[in-house]
Amino acid sequence: MDNPQSLKFINDLASYFNALPGVGRKTAQRYALQLLKQDDDFLKGFGKTLAELKSNIHECKTCHNLTELEICSVCSSPSRNSELICVVEDIRDVLAIENTHQFRGKYHILGGVISPMDGIGPTDLNIESLIDRVKQNPEIKEVLLALRITMEGDTTNFFLYKKLNGLDVKVTTIARGVSFGEQIEYTDEVTLAKSILNRVPYES
Repeated sequence: MDNPQSLKFINDLASYFNALPGVGRKTAQRYALQLLKQDDDFLKGFGKTLAELKSNIHECKTCHNLTELEICSVCSSPSRNSELICVVEDIRDVLAIENTHQFRGKYHILGGVISPMDGIGPTDLNIESLIDRVKQNPEIKEVLLALRITMEGDTTNFFLYKKLNGLDVKVTTIARGVSFGEQIEYTDEVTLAKSILNRVPYES
């Protein structure tokens, strides 16, 4: 039997929420129904923000962070330490590290890790822009590798180390307070902060 049009609309809306990571079918339905309880101003603002999301947000030309401007606020900030670059997998890792309030350097977002099983190679990531950035900016003295502690993360670390080897830059990695197999974004703030503060020279 066909659903009434109103239920079809709710199910269609819920399907968009359901497509997001970590949002199950029932949670998606709750989100859709909750929107019906919001006032018109909220819904108009919500819709406007969604409509403008892709057109207003893009990658920083320097570090590949998300920004509304050509250069993100971290890269353009005079209070950040330009001598230290932290290499992370994606924007979620930047948010996790920023929440520790212990890192004052800048970032470089790779956009993933090397994973042959998933068809992701070095050319699919923002690796060459990192190398060019180090070469073109002699003020950069240290590159901190803060990737997930997995086989793919370790493979990417090794590849980056080989690419950076020979350049006038120190290569370090986060201390192993972060457990093997754990992603940076899910590490608690205290552990992550200590892993960054106690970073060690990378050893191949």
